[in-house]
Amino acid sequence: MKINATLAGVALALLAFGSQAALKPGDTAPDIQLQASLAGKAYAYQLKTALKSGPVVVYFYPSAYTNGCNIQAHTFATQIDEFKKAGATVLGVSLDSIARLNEFSADPAYCAGKLSVASDAKGEVARAYELQVREAQPGRKDSRGQDLDHGFAERTTFVVTPDGRIAATLGGLTPAENVAQALQAVQKLASKTP
Repeated sequence: MKINATLAGVALALLAFGSQAALKPGDTAPDIQLQASLAGKAYAYQLKTALKSGPVVVYFYPSAYTNGCNIQAHTFATQIDEFKKAGATVLGVSLDSIARLNEFSADPAYCAGKLSVASDAKGEVARAYELQVREAQPGRKDSRGQDLDHGFAERTTFVVTPDGRIAATLGGLTPAENVAQALQAVQKLASKTP
């Protein structure tokens, strides 16, 4: 009985750790300075600069050209006008190379040239947001059959306010629900703006 109680305690501790890992609302968002791609063209992205125009939805995802990430990118792309109406911009961040992201950002089935995706190849930005990063797993392939030779950040979205604070942290959701809740969060922010 004592062993079962100990195992139950460890399990609860692990669950608590997993649910408290990412930065929380009210925390300061670490700046992001990465190579990003929009419509197949690479450029230097800086979060502080983007925040001058309004809130930014920063969504971390495991990898371009994988099932859930394909759904999430497509959903963001099809709803990007709603984010813009709420005054927000969107940035996807993964450990993909900028070359892969140039393809993904322009791909009409996914980002469709409508949202930027940034390369955090070493996972440093994901870790700064207190996300778990898994190492590359040999033999894994993307939805096109190409090798996945990079690590993976956990799927979590942050809504960052113009003052650099996190307004919402969204994790543990399906890709489409993640987008829907991010949109609700920026619409809520927009409704509070005078």
